[in-house]
Amino acid sequence: MEEKKPKKTVIETEITMGPVHSAAIEPYRVRLFVEDEIVKDAEITIGINHRGIERIMEGLPVEKANSLTEKICGICSNVHIWNSVLVAEKALEIDVPERASNIRIIMAELERLHSHMLYLAHGCEVLGHETFAMRMFYIRETVMELLRMIGGNRVQYGVSIIGGIRPRCNLDEMRVQNIKEGMDSVETQITEFADRFVSDPMIMSRITNVGVLPQKNAIKLGTSGPTLRATGIAKDLRQDMKEYESYEFDIITQDDGDVKSNLLVRVFEILEAVKIIRQAITQLPEGKITNRNWEMYDTPITKSYVEAPRGTLYHSYAIEDGRVRHSIVRTPSIANIGAMQYACVGHHITDAQLSIVQCDPCFTCTDRAIQIIPIKKNIG
Repeated sequence: MEEKKPKKTVIETEITMGPVHSAAIEPYRVRLFVEDEIVKDAEITIGINHRGIERIMEGLPVEKANSLTEKICGICSNVHIWNSVLVAEKALEIDVPERASNIRIIMAELERLHSHMLYLAHGCEVLGHETFAMRMFYIRETVMELLRMIGGNRVQYGVSIIGGIRPRCNLDEMRVQNIKEGMDSVETQITEFADRFVSDPMIMSRITNVGVLPQKNAIKLGTSGPTLRATGIAKDLRQDMKEYESYEFDIITQDDGDVKSNLLVRVFEILEAVKIIRQAITQLPEGKITNRNWEMYDTPITKSYVEAPRGTLYHSYAIEDGRVRHSIVRTPSIANIGAMQYACVGHHITDAQLSIVQCDPCFTCTDRAIQIIPIKKNIG
């Protein structure tokens, strides 16, 4: 008589994280559908921190609306106001003085530095390595102080205005010297950090082949920024921006699309950002920082794309009677949500949050729009 093999018991369940979770900087909800603690599907829900900024911008004077865009994100506030100002400058055909353009580049790359360092620190925190996390925050302080020195604040600096930059953000010799010394310090310390990080076998085993996003899936999901470049695709909008035409820098890529690749892309992009800042300082010309020789007039909807720390950032609006109309903002994280959900699948639930964090989510800046949908009543 043939022996009956015992049936394998498969436990199917749903695990919910958030909207408040110790491993999440922002409020969002993650639903993990697991079998025997292996993630089979994932769902990320945002909207908890919704503020309707696009609706608030409707009808505001252009200068005031530009300032409001800084409130979209506390990490990449500078790139938001810069891109919003670029929309007006493109629509009104305003030439920006070269000195102002250089200082904008310096601010954009300093912000990339602090954003990537925050990403690395948070990643170490999720890994459970508090020492590396605190070390990265210590290195980041140099960048935060440079941002404060230029903009007068550690968050929301208000540097860009239509036609150039604010006078208080101009760079004198002392500020230039501080930036040079700061970049030397950052380069040395981030190199030492990276050497220690990749030399730790426990950390490398924890992040290698975890949260893998294949290149074809990254393209299919519309992934953007460093998350896309971690799959081997050398796509960076800075290559297409006229503001970066005179700068030499490498597009950093990795091939594996896992947590390790995402971390290494950000580390090497920090060194490239340092390179760009040094070039901007070296070729900083004398002259005006603001072009006030322009007039406000009505324009159609104008679009602008820039490479934010997390990927492609889109701003557009029309100008009517000096006021903003039909504003639309599209942040990188909305494009990367699909990648975050995909990266969880096939891994243990203990790797789920790490797989999400590797894409550098910024859901608070994604929660900025409001859509009005007409409701048709059924009569009958």
